[in-house]
Amino acid sequence: MTTEPDAGFGLYVHWPFCRSKCPYCDFNSRPVAGAVDQRRWGRALLTELEHFAERTPGRRPTSLFFGGGTPSLLDPDIVAAIIARAQGLWDCAPDWEVSMEANPDSADAGRFRAYRAAGIERLSLGLQALDDVSLRWLGRPHDVATGRAALEMARAVFPRLSFDLIHSRPGQSVAAWRAELAEALSFAPEHLSLYQLTIEDGTIFGQRGIEPPDDDLGRALLDLTRAMTVEAGLPAYEVSNHARPGAECRHNLTYWRGGDWIGIGPGAHGRVGGTAFAQTREPETWLASVEADGHGTASEEGLSPQSLAAERVMMGLRLAEGIDLARLAAGCGLSVDQVIDRRGLDRLCAAGLVDCVGGRLRATPEGWPLLDSVLAMLLA
Repeated sequence: MTTEPDAGFGLYVHWPFCRSKCPYCDFNSRPVAGAVDQRRWGRALLTELEHFAERTPGRRPTSLFFGGGTPSLLDPDIVAAIIARAQGLWDCAPDWEVSMEANPDSADAGRFRAYRAAGIERLSLGLQALDDVSLRWLGRPHDVATGRAALEMARAVFPRLSFDLIHSRPGQSVAAWRAELAEALSFAPEHLSLYQLTIEDGTIFGQRGIEPPDDDLGRALLDLTRAMTVEAGLPAYEVSNHARPGAECRHNLTYWRGGDWIGIGPGAHGRVGGTAFAQTREPETWLASVEADGHGTASEEGLSPQSLAAERVMMGLRLAEGIDLARLAAGCGLSVDQVIDRRGLDRLCAAGLVDCVGGRLRATPEGWPLLDSVLAMLLA
């Protein structure tokens, strides 16, 4: 009998500013037109952290994640203040994971050392591509040489390191991706996030009518990705994330395993005890709300047991470990039959898109690229 992993309790801090908006990005980020009053913003983030601490007494954070935008534009002393305040407000787990996203164009050895001294132990570096033509097309403000230099600087400073790449770019061949991924794996990473390019409505690429590769090429690139990462000892533990055993991103596992988390900052989201929170998206409106009211929450909604269960199935099937159906249903106050359509499950199992052994439901490698269709058939 195996022990179900603890989903944990996460803290997420959203820094909405970046130097330029990437054309594929649909996150809540804003290019910086002028100077940002970081002291004022730091005070607001601390205020909202205190607001949510009052609502979550007795919880023990297992992770803190700085995302964005480009959080590596945040002053290191503000990062240090947020980490220290979180540790003072909650009884944080002694081995909690503290992560930050960073862009190569904001990388600096002294700045990296300051973040490490502040308490950042895990850095996630947004390389996105390893050829200059693709980086320009993706709208990235760095070149390959800058990316490699940032990677080496980060490796020398942080105990844990991850970096991102985007594949399935228009015109990208299987051979070209094989060479690019081989170079990425030659850096001996412990964690890789390898995302298939998606074109979202409202992004610059969406407005331009950019098309992703056809299904056959997209599947070939995914199959190659999984084969090469398994051979390198970094199997996929989630649809787009690969890690050596023990190097998985603990913060993101909280999302995928259905745990609770607090999200602070413009546009951030959170889930606590079946209640969903959303912060005001517009940065200046959020800032004014926090200064006036002590928080920037725009909406608060109690999720029904069915909605909560559906969300946990959607997130859990992204993981290679899958989900324990009985435990998930019981945690939402439901029976398994109130969560899962048995006929849909039988059809999906027969088609080889999911498997269900001992009550643990998993999407297969064949099912992962078709998760939207799988979920439509699966959820009661």
